Amino acid sequence: MSVLNKIVQGATKLVSKFTGLSQEESARNAAEKTVTPGMPELLRRAAAEGAVLLKNENATLPLANGTTVSLFGRGQTEWFYTGYGSGGDVNKPYAVSLLEGLRNCPTLSVNESLASIYTAWGEKNPIDHGFWGHWPRYYLDMPLNSTLVRTAATASDCAVVTIGRSSGEDRENALEKGSYYLTDAEREMLTLITEHFQKTVVLLNIGSMMDLSWVDDYDGKIGAVLLVWQGGMESGNAVADLLSGAVTPCGKLTDTAAKTYESYPSAVDFGKKDYNFYTEDIYVGYRWFETFAKADVIYPFGFGLSYTDFSVTFLTAEESESAFQFTCAVKNIGTQYSGKETVQIYLQKPCGRLGNPARVLAGFAKTKILAPNASEELQITVPKTALASYDDSGVTGFRSAYVTEVGTYRFYLGTDVRGAEEIYAYTCPETVLTEQLSEVAAPLVPFSVIKAEENGGVRVPKKQEVSLAQTNLQKRITENLPQGTPMTGDKGYKLSDVQNGTVSIEDFTAQLNLTELEAISRGDYTMNSKLGVAGNAGAFGGVLESLRQKGVPPVITTDGPSGIRLWSCCSLMPIGTLLACTFDEALVEEVFAAIGAEMLEKGTDVLLAPGINIHRNPLCGRNFEYYSEDPLLTGKIAAAAVRGIQKNGVSACPKHFACNNQEFNRNQNDSRLSERALREIYLKGFEICIKESNPHTIMTSYNKINSVHGHYQYDLCTTVLRGEWKYDGLVITDWWMRSQKSPEFPNLKDNAYRVRAQVDVLMPGGKRTGKKKPDGTLLATYGKPDGITLGELQRTAQNVLRFCMRSSAMKRFQKK
Repeated sequence: MSVLNKIVQGATKLVSKFTGLSQEESARNAAEKTVTPGMPELLRRAAAEGAVLLKNENATLPLANGTTVSLFGRGQTEWFYTGYGSGGDVNKPYAVSLLEGLRNCPTLSVNESLASIYTAWGEKNPIDHGFWGHWPRYYLDMPLNSTLVRTAATASDCAVVTIGRSSGEDRENALEKGSYYLTDAEREMLTLITEHFQKTVVLLNIGSMMDLSWVDDYDGKIGAVLLVWQGGMESGNAVADLLSGAVTPCGKLTDTAAKTYESYPSAVDFGKKDYNFYTEDIYVGYRWFETFAKADVIYPFGFGLSYTDFSVTFLTAEESESAFQFTCAVKNIGTQYSGKETVQIYLQKPCGRLGNPARVLAGFAKTKILAPNASEELQITVPKTALASYDDSGVTGFRSAYVTEVGTYRFYLGTDVRGAEEIYAYTCPETVLTEQLSEVAAPLVPFSVIKAEENGGVRVPKKQEVSLAQTNLQKRITENLPQGTPMTGDKGYKLSDVQNGTVSIEDFTAQLNLTELEAISRGDYTMNSKLGVAGNAGAFGGVLESLRQKGVPPVITTDGPSGIRLWSCCSLMPIGTLLACTFDEALVEEVFAAIGAEMLEKGTDVLLAPGINIHRNPLCGRNFEYYSEDPLLTGKIAAAAVRGIQKNGVSACPKHFACNNQEFNRNQNDSRLSERALREIYLKGFEICIKESNPHTIMTSYNKINSVHGHYQYDLCTTVLRGEWKYDGLVITDWWMRSQKSPEFPNLKDNAYRVRAQVDVLMPGGKRTGKKKPDGTLLATYGKPDGITLGELQRTAQNVLRFCMRSSAMKRFQKK
């Protein structure tokens, strides 16, 4: 630990003694409020570009120069900047509220009399932010009366109303008023305001999709609805830019907004304690609605309005041996405002024997800022592998394989899934094998899932039984156990010798004794490791002095993805869903590159980000960290985030691998799904991310996937990740893990079970309480029949060592 860290920790302990604050609270409060140069401008731009304009009747927005605005809702000063929990708990240098943002805006003015009333009420009625997993879902608002609202209406030109909702880890959003639904007070507020104001704008400051059916209840009364999400520390400035027209909205929905919660196909199989059957199968989000239930949609996937209008003209389609390339022209046909537009390509596969959705996102591209009458040509490439579907039953004649079925494949171009129009058709004359794989993580218990079948040219939902696991996993593992290298004792080799090519990694690893092999497979026991900067999430690698003497550096991790969670001051980014709504890979890469540079400055090596689980259900509490209901968009945005972080030599850690789609009982809940849904929906985003950006680390999930916890999933972490996808990085657990015996090798449990699955590092390394020492489970069966082998221990060590050599930790360690 550095001298500075020792001073900071000593000082905060002294402060804690006299103030009653925790050591962490004291340190965070005392941290210098530093601002990374260029970060405010970048985050402000990103927060604005991810906002989605849902409604804009009679050009309510943007507000004209000189408009006086009355702000309603305590959200004007008590903004939700991010979600609660590890993913958003960043010690930010500042946060711009909506009120502050509008005061900063040179073209708009605020009804200060009303603002002062709200401010005074807020000071007398402070918010209780609760505690872990028990945060407020919304903030109780100031009661209104007709006199107050009428007075505000006479003193201003427009009402801007904020509806705010929290989001957070380790709990779900609730199907109740004040969470998924508006409260009675919020409805009364909207009714009262729209009775007195001719122009009303509603801002949705939320972390995940909520009920939007109320928008139609105020048709003709609410002029504009702007979904601004949770935009990080520059939220207020970004929203002011949008309201004033300094920025034209260009965000697109990454989730479908349904008319009712019950319309979502996962509604009947979400939130259960022990397990959820993924009965909707591959028909997640728009795949369900566009195939079976178009009438149940309020706002379709990909939807988002602008202050200007665009024309999209299809130009050409070219087919090569491996892909289709589509070219289109986008023109700003408006007369007043510049803006950006996103074009989207959707694919309709033949229904076939497998049953396929009516639409699947196949590609997208975004223009630069186009002035009125300006245009830009965009090219979108769709690989031919996108035509294939996974056959987990063998109905096509190719079991456990991606197959392109006979029939016509139609491509659609547009600016959302509903409005896209057919531009091209490709006919496959016969069913062909695209990629032969092997069965992995298939369900162990029977249940039914939805399958599309054609009836008179219309696709209708039918039920079919899932294909159950047939693979002998014990045999697969045994046949692929790695060979070890006889231990040699310390030869004086350093890890730098491996790095410069003078010693092989096998010879270096052969030096490690069992104590060192155990230690390198876990972290330094606790969060806020003394081996790293204060407030870190934990350290791994050189956690023993003997390992450090051999040149193995301690690697420092920090929570994400909304910024770097340390005791020191770090930038607070917009939430993941907002960033995905930009549909802008270059912008996302730029944002995360700036965060990566901040990581280097702060002395951390691994950011536990991005979060790339699928939005299976709108009630999932952690949706704010994730991107979309669509795996292609998820994978592309995640890959951009990883590329940005790793440009700086630091490391990204996508999470949670896999099917972490529920927070309630997340440590024990079992996600039960078909292998087809697993591969096409829930693994696909990870696959795209890994193949396009090569993240240095991957984090497993807490939950079970078809009866096996993520940190014990051999098929996911070895067969798929290392085998099929050729991943050469490190796999770590989420923080702490569940105790369990291996069904295939009953003598193995816990850490031995984990290492056999090739989950390399247990984080943070020990139990939440008790002594800091190994639990003994890794080496308990060493040298015994079916026990953990030297080859497995050395394989894990080599995975860690390879990571260390590419990590920023290595350079920092060598400078000491």
